[in-house]
Amino acid sequence: MKRHAFFCLIATVLFAQAAGPEVEITAEPHHHLTIDNQSVRAYYVEIPPHGETLMHWHRHDYFFVSIGPADIVNEVKDKLPASLKFQDGETRFAPATFAHIARNVSDQPFRNVTIEILDDANLRNSTAKWDEDRGLDVLKGGTKQVVFVKDGIRVTEFELQPGGIVPMHHYAGPHLLVAVSDLDIRSDVQGQGHTATHLKSGESKWLPGKYSHSVTNTGKRPAKFVTLEFP
Repeated sequence: MKRHAFFCLIATVLFAQAAGPEVEITAEPHHHLTIDNQSVRAYYVEIPPHGETLMHWHRHDYFFVSIGPADIVNEVKDKLPASLKFQDGETRFAPATFAHIARNVSDQPFRNVTIEILDDANLRNSTAKWDEDRGLDVLKGGTKQVVFVKDGIRVTEFELQPGGIVPMHHYAGPHLLVAVSDLDIRSDVQGQGHTATHLKSGESKWLPGKYSHSVTNTGKRPAKFVTLEFP
């Protein structure tokens, strides 16, 4: 009986920990705010091997980009845990509102960039039309893949070999660039010259719209990045 009572106590403690008070995402210690503007809040997230987040709220629709492969258990409040696997650079979308714990069940850190869409209430009803909402283009020394459109926002994944080029293209609205790998790229803006961008894997950069440019991988290693284009 004593042994049975002991195991019941352990189960109760573990349940209490899992069902403990939720925190806002801004107070979750694994989420590090990197960009905060009128459109998005972007967080760099890193969970150590076999670590976990606190139970935290997502009050806005959000995207997340996995930095490296990942193997996690997602425990949404009042739901059964679910096992999830992600590939390097894989981008997912999650609608609000919910609270959850993310548990890293691998021997490697779980890293991602989480992007909250602050105007999600309006963008859910967006009638924005994109020339492409899915598809793969083979570039000079790389690929461009339009992955999906959610909340009117288009997600595109780029992979460029050293010297690879994304040809001249136009951004009507702003976009967020997420570096999956370390990046050394040159942006040749039509009518404005060129700029060099250096980003570490997991870093993000917010860029204005209303310009056309081409992108070249000036680094010595393959470059991988994801863009979120706003209507």
